[in-house]
Amino acid sequence: MRFNSPYGIVTLTNERKIHILTFHPDIARYVSHFTETLMNPDMAIPSIHDPKVVICYRFLARRKKYLAIVVKTGAHPFILTAYLAKKPKRSIL
Repeated sequence: MRFNSPYGIVTLTNERKIHILTFHPDIARYVSHFTETLMNPDMAIPSIHDPKVVICYRFLARRKKYLAIVVKTGAHPFILTAYLAKKPKRSIL
């Protein structure tokens, strides 16, 4: 799967999709929200561990949680993982 984003065309490989659905099965019903979350995130927080990683968040009002998509940026951006969060991580900026 491929998604437009401010970081370029972001890829979700089959391996990463299996990882997400195995370790975060509650995400399965929200894969359809990936497009909007990546194209127009409510917020994007840089990782404190890796300067090439950003976490894109979209608030899911019905669920009262955030969809968090972790993207490795660079020449060929791709999704590392995705999960639901009660609140976004704090920005280091």
